[in-house]
Amino acid sequence: MAEAVHELAHEATHNAAHGPSGHSKLIGLLISVLALFLAVSELLGNSSQTAGLAMNIEASNTWNFFQAKTVRQTAVRTAIENAKISGVPTSPEREKQLAAWQANVDRWESEPSTNEGRKELMVRAKKLEIERDAMLGQYHAYEIISLIFQLGIVLASVSLLSSIMGFALASLGLGVLGLLTLAGTYLNWHVVTAMLH
Repeated sequence: MAEAVHELAHEATHNAAHGPSGHSKLIGLLISVLALFLAVSELLGNSSQTAGLAMNIEASNTWNFFQAKTVRQTAVRTAIENAKISGVPTSPEREKQLAAWQANVDRWESEPSTNEGRKELMVRAKKLEIERDAMLGQYHAYEIISLIFQLGIVLASVSLLSSIMGFALASLGLGVLGLLTLAGTYLNWHVVTAMLH
């Protein structure tokens, strides 16, 4: 769709530059400005999408690390429990080994020094998911903003071709709406992204 809008805008701008009416030149300028902001919106949308996908991968990797720690922790806990109920008499070596295993289990649960215990990994993964959702929300907002600019370009082109100024005014209105929502999304105004999501 973007290519068709670009082609229509190019043709209308060309006609405006060579047309007799002063309104035609203003509408041609409007189309050019709308096309500029459309390009900016598309660029920001692609950037947000890429960042969101990268955060999704990082969150998935963090959850995988969390799961690996959980599996190791469960295996060692099972070994400790089996050793305790096996009926083998206790010895200092056995108790030392059980204590070492329990220390590993505790370290895997929380390890603030490296930030790689299960508790720390869970907090990090949830934070990444929140950031991912915010970036993908921005991406969706930029997609809607791009649609607004595309519709504005189409209405301006229709105004050029039909000489009906109502279409040009509607196009201008969509341009202002698109610009305000573009600024709001870029500046991370949550009201704007919530409305567009």
